[in-house]
Amino acid sequence: MTDSTDKTDTDTASPFRKAPVVRQISVSDVIDALGDGMRDFRRAPIYGLAFGAFFTIGGLLIVLTAAAFDMSYLSYPLAAGFALIGPFAAVGLYEVSRRLSRNEPLSWSAILGTMWAQKSRELSWMAFVVLFVQIMWMYQVRLLLALFLGFRSFASFGEFLSEIVNTPEGLMFLAIGHVVGAILSLILFSLTVVSFPLLMEEDRDFITAMITSVKAVAMSPVPMIGWAIVVTISLIVSIAPAFAGLVVTLPILGHTTWHLYKKCVEPEVPS
Repeated sequence: MTDSTDKTDTDTASPFRKAPVVRQISVSDVIDALGDGMRDFRRAPIYGLAFGAFFTIGGLLIVLTAAAFDMSYLSYPLAAGFALIGPFAAVGLYEVSRRLSRNEPLSWSAILGTMWAQKSRELSWMAFVVLFVQIMWMYQVRLLLALFLGFRSFASFGEFLSEIVNTPEGLMFLAIGHVVGAILSLILFSLTVVSFPLLMEEDRDFITAMITSVKAVAMSPVPMIGWAIVVTISLIVSIAPAFAGLVVTLPILGHTTWHLYKKCVEPEVPS
């Protein structure tokens, strides 16, 4: 707890602070970051598995809740939308990687203390940004359902799946829904891939963090978008078996994101 408080005090935001310096990276940097992320997971597996399990249980509860309210047809978009909050859920993993890189001791009190400290910092505002995109995602799903399949419900997810696969309207809904979803996911990825770890490490305002994140993607579009594709495919594969794959996938992606951030953004030099 003390460590996170000290870090906040020494990084107090100032209107005269220079904007973070963004570096251009290559595909090899992404591969190196992935290797570092796997190494962190092997060095501290208990933390990664715990956060992964918590995230997995959350995903299952959301889908089961939809089924309990006879809205099983929303299970897929809810599951996909739930994956969008991954960066926020990975804050604890960023702290684990930060401590490992500095050879600092690991403990649950230190990790959870750092996470708790974010409630009074700008990272909490990023949660609202993610929530806003999540709401947009669900609204566009409902809108497309109304446009292509009409205002009706489905008895089960199987009936909904049969409708979208075996009818022209369903196939059109599926195609346009995935295009819109991909656009929203790319926007959210660009806004958050660097901003979450940056806000955790430095006391910056969330607007600066989002601008820095977008700059990182714009300066290195091929490796960054390539990483976004890897993340998307990994999450889809992990979600398929009742979210079980997220127990391992989430911590590796979280640790990797931290190392990717460190490659993209130069550390601030204390004045």
